[in-house]
Amino acid sequence: MARVVVLGSLNVDVVTRVERHPRPGETVLGEPAGRFAGGKGANQAVAARRAGADVTMLGAVGRDDAGTAYLARLRALGITCMVPQLDAHPTGTALITVDEAGENTIVVVPGANAALSRPQLVLAPGDVLLASLEVPVGIVAEAARRAHAAGARVVLNLAPYAAVPPDVVALADPLVVNESEAALLADSDLLPSSLLVTFGAAGAVWDGERVDGVAVPADRLVDSVGAGDAFCGALAAALAAGADRTEALAVAARAGADAVAWPGAQPHAAL
Repeated sequence: MARVVVLGSLNVDVVTRVERHPRPGETVLGEPAGRFAGGKGANQAVAARRAGADVTMLGAVGRDDAGTAYLARLRALGITCMVPQLDAHPTGTALITVDEAGENTIVVVPGANAALSRPQLVLAPGDVLLASLEVPVGIVAEAARRAHAAGARVVLNLAPYAAVPPDVVALADPLVVNESEAALLADSDLLPSSLLVTFGAAGAVWDGERVDGVAVPADRLVDSVGAGDAFCGALAAALAAGADRTEALAVAARAGADAVAWPGAQPHAAL
């Protein structure tokens, strides 16, 4: 059975709700919304698992209560964790502000994610490596090359945007970006061979093939935190299961829409 191997971050998300996001130099009052399991990597791993994939998580956390609780959570969900607990670095933290419309801004303090060393990586043809960039770019680049050489498929979520070696961008199938990341990519000299651009509620386009967004009733909208990660995780799961592009896009769009209906980036993710 093909696997989804996720390389990426694990963060504790500290979420605050505000009426609106502050302008530069402005202070607004917020209300605490809680502490949740987050990080692009783990969000994507949980989404892939929810979509039915056999999932292995590669990353790092601190040797602290947050890191221990996080690993216990992932293992309880059936995710294989190859995630060391580091003594010298705390578990990563993300500071998230969500406004009344459900839109969010995020500041990430990497912690252990930035100290991730070369992970053990055993992949086979048909497996999918799903990677994002809240961990060192060099680690991601090396893993992508090794996965491609082993015959696995590489899905690279270029988020947060960073300069990635051109050969790694070229081997991604697909390279996944949102609208703002797509604009930065267009201004670079990077040339993806397969590009998937997400447009939030408006859907996504993969090399010219479009999927419409799934409508979410206003009374179900909680926040958009993690919706893009849910999209990527479900996409990788569908591809590992042998879905074609059309089916994989449809599965991913549904997962992204589902993710706005719960607080935080993962369902039942309070830590």
